Amino acid sequence: MSVRLVPAPISLVFSVKSTDEQSFSREYHQLSETDDDPISQWLKLAKARGETSDSDPVLLNLIVELHRKIDSLEMFLKNTEPKRLSLTSSVEIESIGFEHFKLSENILDKNQEYYGRIAMPVHPKRDVAVYFTALDSSLALISKMHDRDEKEWSAYMTARERVLIREAKEARQ
Repeated sequence: MSVRLVPAPISLVFSVKSTDEQSFSREYHQLSETDDDPISQWLKLAKARGETSDSDPVLLNLIVELHRKIDSLEMFLKNTEPKRLSLTSSVEIESIGFEHFKLSENILDKNQEYYGRIAMPVHPKRDVAVYFTALDSSLALISKMHDRDEKEWSAYMTARERVLIREAKEARQ
């Protein structure tokens, strides 16, 4: 089986799915697009009611991001963090594909199912909940991811490919 992967510096924390399926499922749904932060919920409602039709979308997004940054600073100052489950393993992802990723270490058990959180290096930075199955000791197949996260994953994969193509062209010149 040939899988197309491109290098990508991403972090992953994970646990075996069967260790606490109910808690993992709860967190997976909390990290979904339906449980966004309050400012995102407000923005979605405002868009649905048509209240943002006269607004500049770029400016609106920047203001929303500023609000998130203020919330983040407030959490930092109060020394609080979003509540996340404690997962047993932490590793770097070496390379990614549209439906796969390869870890930098051989720590997976073949055919074992896992739950994990990927720290996506996109704007805005956030954790992506994912279920995956080990194809071997370091290669995994993504079995479940939210729709919005799939789109961001694919966009990130495409962006990484573009960077590699650009670097290859520059190296030839």
